[in-house]
Amino acid sequence: MATVADTIPQLIGLLEGTARVEGGRLLVTDEAVFRARTIEDLAWTQTFSKDPATVEAARWLIWEASQELRAPSASIQELYAARSRGEVRGFTVPAINIRIDTFDMAKTIFATAKAKAVGPVILELARSEQTYTWQRVFEYAPNCLAGAIAAGWVGPVFIQGDHYQFNAKKYAADPEAVTEEIRKACRDAVAAGYLNIDIDSSTLVDLSRATVDEQQRANYTRAAEITALIRELEPAGVTISVGGEIGEVGKQNSNEAELRVYLDGYRRELDARTAGAIGVSKVSVQTGTSHGGVPLPGGGVAEVKLDFEVLRVLGEVARTYGAAGAVQHGASTLPDALFHTFPTVDTAEIHLATGFQNAVYEHPAFPADLHAEIEAWCFANAADERKDGMTDSQFVYTTRKKAIGPFKRQIWSLSTKREILASQAQKLAFLFDQLKMTGTTDLLRFITTPAWHRPMPEALAAAVAG
Repeated sequence: MATVADTIPQLIGLLEGTARVEGGRLLVTDEAVFRARTIEDLAWTQTFSKDPATVEAARWLIWEASQELRAPSASIQELYAARSRGEVRGFTVPAINIRIDTFDMAKTIFATAKAKAVGPVILELARSEQTYTWQRVFEYAPNCLAGAIAAGWVGPVFIQGDHYQFNAKKYAADPEAVTEEIRKACRDAVAAGYLNIDIDSSTLVDLSRATVDEQQRANYTRAAEITALIRELEPAGVTISVGGEIGEVGKQNSNEAELRVYLDGYRRELDARTAGAIGVSKVSVQTGTSHGGVPLPGGGVAEVKLDFEVLRVLGEVARTYGAAGAVQHGASTLPDALFHTFPTVDTAEIHLATGFQNAVYEHPAFPADLHAEIEAWCFANAADERKDGMTDSQFVYTTRKKAIGPFKRQIWSLSTKREILASQAQKLAFLFDQLKMTGTTDLLRFITTPAWHRPMPEALAAAVAG
């Protein structure tokens, strides 16, 4: 079991024999042991320590370690720009939402990617997931970087803010307040080290309007406004990859007219704010899926009629506007037999979330008593989310994600997690193959990662000096 430091002197003690702080930088002196032991202690400390100064120091150490060991946070913008130019094609980048046991899952993802010679893979978290998984951006980014370091990964780490979404109901009541929430979310994300952000203002699309432009106007206007802000927040030498969205997942399928109106309007609005600014690198579209899948009364998930032609056509259109193509959301619960099709229609990116969560909860090695405790928690704490006619299994399926935060440390501490992670690795290897990501390390030649060191926290600097 990893060590959690409760004070900064204890934290400094965790570095003994593997690293030291010198001249405002972290120097790794024994890379093998640091990757095998120290980085895990730092990840657990920044996640579970109760002392704010120690948490801040642990996060700084992880960040500096990622710079020192060549596994830095990076933007995927340059690769997606190359794809828009037709220089590369035929693969679909997986974007994996890690809700559970982030450090270990990130380590598993990068270890599998390394074994399969995978180049780009994105780790992401939606704003809504931050809340119920109890992991804000300042915790999520360090665990992603720490997992990459522990896996022996050398290369860029793409950390993405998924669904930075406008709440339509709240927006109708107070547009400025909701927009400020998104602005703050972007400021926090960049401050935490995120260099990829997906703006989801598709919730503001109003299909009751007479014209497509009127329907999409609030969507493209707010997306352009937030993009302009992100461009102001960028660290030196980096262009943050920004994603847009035209169709809210779970509603009607997107079409070419909507995409063209969105991208034309977005370009006008962005130029009005920052002439010539780089726009979205991809656009998420609706093809027939829903987030998390639709649970059936007797268990399992309903089959989805997914329209791959939407992805193909809209991807081609998006590339004429300088984007990498179309993005598929809500895909992790799809049948395995469908995944090989995404690269054939040149889907730029695919988002995978609930399937990995389900694989933890439903794994034979997941303790039955903990499973029962989580179900009881759902009935006691999420009853207001139960819809008429829902069976118990449907209710638990849709609400058990809310238990991830309250049961966070118990899940991180499972004695059986090695078996569960082994199964996750098998699924990842399958997906990497199906999405044509195996053997793609050469794609990383497009990515630049300028040095990005941060000032040492004052409490750590004082402790080191003392």
